[in-house]
Amino acid sequence: MLQTLEGHSGSVMSVAFSPDGTQVVSGSSDQTVRLWDAATGALQQTLEGHSNWVWSVAFSPDGTQVVSGSDDQTVRLWDAATGALQQTLEGHSNSVMSVAFSPDGKHIPTLHVSGEWLVEGTARYLWLPTNYRPTCEAIWGRIVILGHSSGRLLFL
Repeated sequence: MLQTLEGHSGSVMSVAFSPDGTQVVSGSSDQTVRLWDAATGALQQTLEGHSNWVWSVAFSPDGTQVVSGSDDQTVRLWDAATGALQQTLEGHSNSVMSVAFSPDGKHIPTLHVSGEWLVEGTARYLWLPTNYRPTCEAIWGRIVILGHSSGRLLFL
């Protein structure tokens, strides 16, 4: 093991490297997002503002911003250098389980499962029967991957 990064007081729900590999971002059940130096493991910033678990975090393609999605039904956009909150996006009707940046960095697709619908942003995207509800999701541009408890991955 190279190193252990300690600082969250709850379960770490999501982690991601910056595009250049110099930083790590983590989201936790302690309602915080934390930025770390990947080489030293030093805590750089603690980003506070969510009022519930943080399920998903991601860096922008240029590494200057971090996005986080939470059980508080918000998406927050942060400055990766200063930790300053840049914007709070509201309008989800359920926990935001997956966030990402589009490859060009201009859009932030988000996903949550609301009843039997997979929701992208605030629009219904796909009806899912009970046995196909995902346990996790990933987004890359317009491609969505759903992980299922059966061990299957569904590419949309």
